[in-house]
Amino acid sequence: MSVDPIDGVPGGGGPTHLPPLVDTSEPVHPLLVIISGPSGVGKDTIIEALQRRGHLPAYHYVVTCTTRARRPGEIDDVSYNFLSVPEFLALREAGELLEANEVHGNWYGTPKAGVRDALDRGRHAILKIDVQGAEVVKSRVPEALLIFVVPPSLETLVEHLKARRTETAEQLELRQRNAAIELARKDDYDYVVVNEEGRVDVTAERIEQIIAQEERRASRRVVTV
Repeated sequence: MSVDPIDGVPGGGGPTHLPPLVDTSEPVHPLLVIISGPSGVGKDTIIEALQRRGHLPAYHYVVTCTTRARRPGEIDDVSYNFLSVPEFLALREAGELLEANEVHGNWYGTPKAGVRDALDRGRHAILKIDVQGAEVVKSRVPEALLIFVVPPSLETLVEHLKARRTETAEQLELRQRNAAIELARKDDYDYVVVNEEGRVDVTAERIEQIIAQEERRASRRVVTV
């Protein structure tokens, strides 16, 4: 595991502030990149920051399937592919999901078709998935690049979960317990990146740097899905 060097975390100096990387070329070695972390750490916001920074067509963001209810502002087939439970389970039974896990009472899964399409086109397949899903993908695709996003502190994460106001008290308590367990899994990942408060663009920049670094030595990460 490599540790994020942002803001004094062991592993290097402070952040470098590069301009947005608008990459119009396709990568020589396409990667399967997993961006994971506990609920409330800001994975959606990080993906949005990466999308604003360009990288087309080099990056392809694979849309996760879920059975959970759509939150305000979320768009079907953009934020998630929102499915009914029977629809989701039918996909799983047909073998069309790279991974499928029930998390916090809802199903989440990664469609194989989206991953294959990205890799076949020579693009990095970027997956935003939970810790359980990341473990399954790594077991099936050992060459995948795993990036774990952590909060500055557990207290910060809990405040984010409360601020969303999208869960009942029981659901919030479950997410808090699960977050503590998931944070202990960071050593299972290739890189750990701290998502500092109000610095999502720095987090996105660090992830860009990791992907670029791994692409340069991607002969070790030839991906087959």
